[in-house]
Amino acid sequence: MLQAGIVGLPNVGKSTLFNALTRSRKAEAANYPFCTIEPNVGVVEVPDARLAVLRGIAGTQVVIPAAIEFVDIAGLVAGASKGEGLGNKFLANIREVDAIVHVVRCFVNDDIVHSMGKVDPVRDIEVINTELILADLQSAEQQLDRNQKKAKGQDKEAQANVALLTRLLAHLNEGKPASSLAVAEDERPRLRSFALLSAKSVLYACNVAESDLASPDANPHVQAVRRFAADHHGCESVVICAQVEAELCELPPAEAAEFLASLGVADSGVSALIRGAYHLLGLATYFTAGEKEVRAWTFRQGMTAPQCAGVIHTDFEKGFIKAEVVAYEDLRQLGSVAAARDAGKYRLEGRDYLFKDGDVALFRFAN
Repeated sequence: MLQAGIVGLPNVGKSTLFNALTRSRKAEAANYPFCTIEPNVGVVEVPDARLAVLRGIAGTQVVIPAAIEFVDIAGLVAGASKGEGLGNKFLANIREVDAIVHVVRCFVNDDIVHSMGKVDPVRDIEVINTELILADLQSAEQQLDRNQKKAKGQDKEAQANVALLTRLLAHLNEGKPASSLAVAEDERPRLRSFALLSAKSVLYACNVAESDLASPDANPHVQAVRRFAADHHGCESVVICAQVEAELCELPPAEAAEFLASLGVADSGVSALIRGAYHLLGLATYFTAGEKEVRAWTFRQGMTAPQCAGVIHTDFEKGFIKAEVVAYEDLRQLGSVAAARDAGKYRLEGRDYLFKDGDVALFRFAN
C-alpha cells in the first residue's frame, strides 16, 4: 500500500491532523516540539460517494472502500540535513514514503508556541524545502561520485546517470527542488531511481482557525500558500482545521454534519485531504458490485485491464480473458446493469484497455 507522509515544522498540527485522519489517538498531540519521534502509521479509508449509489443498485449492505496509508513524521527544523533536531532520522522517514502532505500553520494563536516565533507559512515551507534540497545535494554528490568511477569503465548506465546527476546538482544548487527539474520522459525512471526527497509529489494542507473555515480564501496566509504552491511546484493545496477535525472524531455522523453546517461548510476538510493525497499518489478507483458486496479497488492511473484484474488476485491477471466494463456515471443514470446493456453502455474490453477512474468491472479469466 502506498504511503503519504505528513510533514511540517513542529507545532503546526500534524499529529492532531493524523489523529483525525485515522480516527484514533495513535499520535501524541502536545504543545512542544518533537512530541512525535517514531513515525505513526495509519490506514485511512478514502471517502467516495459513489459507493452508496452502487450499494443501492447492487442491493447489498456490504461496502468496502479504498484505503491508503498516512505516516505522521516528526517536525523538521532548520539544520535537519546536518542532524539538528534528530533531523537525519526524520529525513530517512520521509525518504520511505511515496508522497508528502506538507502541513502549514495558517492561524495565529498566542497559546500555541510557533517554533520560529511568528506565523509565516511561506517561510515555513521554504525551511522544510531547503532541508530536503540540502539532503538531496548530499545524496546526489555521493551518487555522482560512485557513477563517475563506473563510467570510466564505459558503463553506459553509469554514463547516463552522470549526465543527469550533473544537471540535477546544478539545479539543486540554485535552491530548486528536484521535482521542478526539466527531464525527458525516458529520464523520469532514472530520476526516480535516485530516491530524492525533493522529487516527491507534494500536497499543501493549510491548517486554519475554526473561524476561517467558511471563507478560507479571505485568510492572507492561505492565499500566500496557494500562490507559492502554484508558482513553485504546480501543485494543489487544501484547507483543514485540525482542531475541528479532532472534535468531529468524537461526534456521531449526524451531529458531525450539524456541527460542520454551523461552521458554514458542507464537508470535512479531512475528506478533501484524503482524496487529494489519493490523487497525489497517482491512484484511481474501479469498482466491483454484486449482491455479495460493493468494493472499491485501487489502481495506478495508466494500468491495463489485466493489471487491474491482478489487483484482486494474481490469478485473475495470469488467466485474464476479458473485462466487462460500464462507466459509473452511465450505471448511475441507467440504474441497473441490464439497462446499461440495453443502452449499449456495457462493453467487453481486452488486454490493452486502460482502466478509468469509476469503471465498474467484472473480469472473465481462465482457471
